[in-house]
Amino acid sequence: QTPDEQIIDRSRDADVLVIKKIPLDESRLAQLPRLRLIAVSATGYDCVDAVAARGHDIAVVNVPAYSTESVAQHTMALLLQLCNRTAEHDAAIRAGQWWQCGHFSFWNGPLRELAGKRIGLVGYGRIGRRVARIAQALGMEVWVVTRNPVGASEVPVQETGLDELFPKVDVISLHCPATPETIGLVDRSRLAQVRPEAILINTARGQLVVERDLADALNEDRLAAAGLDVMVEEPIARESPLLTAKNCLLTPHLAWATLEARGRLMKITAENIQAFFAAQPIHVVN
Repeated sequence: QTPDEQIIDRSRDADVLVIKKIPLDESRLAQLPRLRLIAVSATGYDCVDAVAARGHDIAVVNVPAYSTESVAQHTMALLLQLCNRTAEHDAAIRAGQWWQCGHFSFWNGPLRELAGKRIGLVGYGRIGRRVARIAQALGMEVWVVTRNPVGASEVPVQETGLDELFPKVDVISLHCPATPETIGLVDRSRLAQVRPEAILINTARGQLVVERDLADALNEDRLAAAGLDVMVEEPIARESPLLTAKNCLLTPHLAWATLEARGRLMKITAENIQAFFAAQPIHVVN
């Protein structure tokens, strides 16, 4: 939460900085001659100019894989909520709709079964592979787009390209980093390829999706639903078109934040610092 104008004052005497989102570029690193280690308490480290840090003989370490299980679980939580509408029906019961309908069972929107459906994973790293296992357990067929060879996979997967994936699958789930090649990946042209009954899930990075184009696709019934844990601007902008889009389920970048995952994050961050000062550094990214 450090304001930009206080970053140098708070960092000047540090040998080690533990950060998550604080931006450290060349100009700031040049003002921190004592600094030896930047411990990023996250997997992504794009807030740090790692190359510039190396030039100043500053090591940068991150925490890989601490949230794999939690993010995969949240991915499926978004998908299951969109298919089963559990929260909506709980609210409907409390609003008296079950009593009013006069029947032993009611539902206020279409319910969808995932068994036999195709899920397309864009990115097949640790989280993508864990989602694949859960999806297979639900009876889904797994399709994958990845820049690296799939290699050994715990579940059978079909490899394909992006343009082939979007019209082919019932669920698209994003699990790739935001890079110059992937920013804006899900735009109007890609959304024009999807089936109108398809669902989009994004627990990766908000920048992968052009939010105006997604909102239009949802409002025009060209896409059935979307579940998003990440936004282009965080906290979400008050004027974001996603806030009023149809069938758009939003959560506030919390997929990583289970108690268990945060415990692992702190433990590995401490281990990173200890290993560095024991001259046996681990998880160095630069």
